[in-house]
Amino acid sequence: MKTNMIKKIAAGLVMAMSLVVSAHAAGGGVPWDKAPNKMSDMTALQNGAKTFSSYCMGCHGAEYMRYNRLQDIGFTLDQIKTEIVKTDAKVGDTMRSAITAKEGKVWFGNPPPDLSVIARSRAGVNGTGTDYLYTYLRSYYRDAASATGFNNIAFVNSGMPNVFWEQQGDRKAVFEEVVVDGNKAHHFKGFEQITPGSMSTEQFDQMVGDLVNYLQWMGEPVQNQRKTMGIYVLIFLAGFIFVAWRLNKSYWKDIK
Repeated sequence: MKTNMIKKIAAGLVMAMSLVVSAHAAGGGVPWDKAPNKMSDMTALQNGAKTFSSYCMGCHGAEYMRYNRLQDIGFTLDQIKTEIVKTDAKVGDTMRSAITAKEGKVWFGNPPPDLSVIARSRAGVNGTGTDYLYTYLRSYYRDAASATGFNNIAFVNSGMPNVFWEQQGDRKAVFEEVVVDGNKAHHFKGFEQITPGSMSTEQFDQMVGDLVNYLQWMGEPVQNQRKTMGIYVLIFLAGFIFVAWRLNKSYWKDIK
């Protein structure tokens, strides 16, 4: 009886993995692009924070982050009030979204997720969480069959519309039909621009790169200090080991 149960579980796992692979192939799964690393660039982090407050916080919140914590990336309290806070919130408040969870569920089917640690939670076999977000936010295309009018190569049938469509411009995805293990699937070939956006491709990629770096910083605001402290600790340990070795040698030199 146990053997049959084990066989059923194994068969179920194989079927589940097959479904995942099939869904990935049918959805035109793409490798993640490498996100730029600007964690020590205060200007880039500030630009990312401004983009986050202007385009993301209408639906998403960051309830584990307070506005005044942005002083760590170079903002003054006056700048936070005038450039970041878009509601009647105080600088000591957490960064709540402009809509409630109930409104989000009605409008999008599910409440938009909190983004406090989104970059840390999305890491996978294809790369880091920032790699995923960098790819995802640059992978939208027009799809008349979608409820939002957009679809996404990295996250098929995403409930989130393309909030950057004006900057990116309208484009469509080009697919080709391929056969995988005897089954037909649509393989993603690339994007075709329909109308230009207000930004060039380089400018748009830079804006998204700054945003995802800010999201990474927000998930662990002390990470730069932690890494610096780690270097100092290693230097101290190296020096201490050398001193301890010399003391040990001096202590035992007359003992045979």
